[in-house]
Amino acid sequence: MSAGFLLSFEGSEGCGKSTQIALLRTRLEAAGRSVVVLREPGGTELGESIRHLLQHAKEGAAMTAETELLLFAASRAQLVREKIRPLLEAGTFVILDRFLDSTTVYQGIARGLPLESVRAINHLAIGGTLPHLTLVLDMDSANAWQRIHQSGRELDRMESQPQSFFQKVRQGYLDVAQAEPQRIQIIDAGASLESVHEAVWERVSTRLT
Repeated sequence: MSAGFLLSFEGSEGCGKSTQIALLRTRLEAAGRSVVVLREPGGTELGESIRHLLQHAKEGAAMTAETELLLFAASRAQLVREKIRPLLEAGTFVILDRFLDSTTVYQGIARGLPLESVRAINHLAIGGTLPHLTLVLDMDSANAWQRIHQSGRELDRMESQPQSFFQKVRQGYLDVAQAEPQRIQIIDAGASLESVHEAVWERVSTRLT
């Protein structure tokens, strides 16, 4: 049985995570790997309820940054213990659509909450379960913001943030990648879809050999 592997995808809204996750999943499964994709917040019954509250519920309109931080952490704590750890123990390749770095960037850096507190809450939520590899799909913040607002669909709370917020998010990801270069790697999401996928595959396949 292959050893389990935990990969997280990060990046601002509009960077193309969903597309690249789907492409990677198909390629991994073609190579014989058992793959499960999970999203944050969400991935469990409890987590999906938290996701709705965070992103779409009218009650969330007045949500404070501190409440937002703790709700994300609650969803993550449940996901790690209910899904991620058992899957890794079974040898599954687990792909996460966001994980702890989103909280560091969005609630810590972009929202301005104390990073020491954010890191402590993240530490409690994950309980030592860190991704083997994190890929940040990096895109110019103005282009990401424009892509989201031209989609024609209803935007959630995060997607509705001003362009200045998107810029803080982008810089935040660049900062965390610089601080943890062994785990977190940057990929240019402004390249063609095929080029981005090949960059993703190169980094993943290198870790699996």
